[in-house]
Amino acid sequence: MSAEEPLFRVVRGVPTAEELAALVGAIITRSRPAAAPAPTTTSAWARSGRPVASGGWRTSGLPRG
Repeated sequence: MSAEEPLFRVVRGVPTAEELAALVGAIITRSRPAAAPAPTTTSAWARSGRPVASGGWRTSGLPRG
């Protein structure tokens, strides 16, 4: 593909400037790689209510000693 060759062309109809702008915007949006969502951090308050890795709720009912 040369620098002078268009990336796409209209083969039927006569689109308005607004229609061409909408088409270009849609193509640009779809061609971008999807950004990975930012990792969410859990607050200390929420972590305090979760079971620990040492057996958690299964061992919570066992006698301690």
